Amino acid sequence: MTSLNKPDQLAIPYQLPQVPFMSPDLVHLGVMTDWLADDNLWVPVTDSVSFKPLLLSVSGGYYVNLLRVRRSGVLSRHRHTGGVHALVLKGRWYYLEHDWIAEEGSFAFEPPGETHTLFVPEGIDEMITWFHVQGGYTYVDPQGNAVGYEDVFTKLEAARAHYKAIGLPDDYIEKFIR
Repeated sequence: MTSLNKPDQLAIPYQLPQVPFMSPDLVHLGVMTDWLADDNLWVPVTDSVSFKPLLLSVSGGYYVNLLRVRRSGVLSRHRHTGGVHALVLKGRWYYLEHDWIAEEGSFAFEPPGETHTLFVPEGIDEMITWFHVQGGYTYVDPQGNAVGYEDVFTKLEAARAHYKAIGLPDDYIEKFIR
């Protein structure tokens, strides 16, 4: 136990070099405040759906982003190749295939292979959820036939094109890539 008069003897930084070829840390300040205020940094998917990248791991094949939906109804039906972790920051949503509702403050885990249809209920003006998506997902019709896909590389290209279109420097996207 330390006191105000005695420095913490364990408060000594690690003294050796980090492992070779390690990616640098990635820290985005103000994710829950500044980022939510700047509408231009949201990458549009449709007129009511957008995302904000936090980490695009091209070396690990996953991404972390904020997903924002500004309408009710079906967002998409898709099958995951990897696990997904989600934390609802605002609003609520559910899957037509399940009996639970993810609402503000909820955490959800979606296992690899899961196919579901994301639905935002009536009365929700805005839904924002933090998603960590491992692998990618395939958009499917109700019978499971593939109609499209999304992964870290499609997210990266959508973000790159959007940021270029709004006049950000070509290297702006690099702050998200590891």
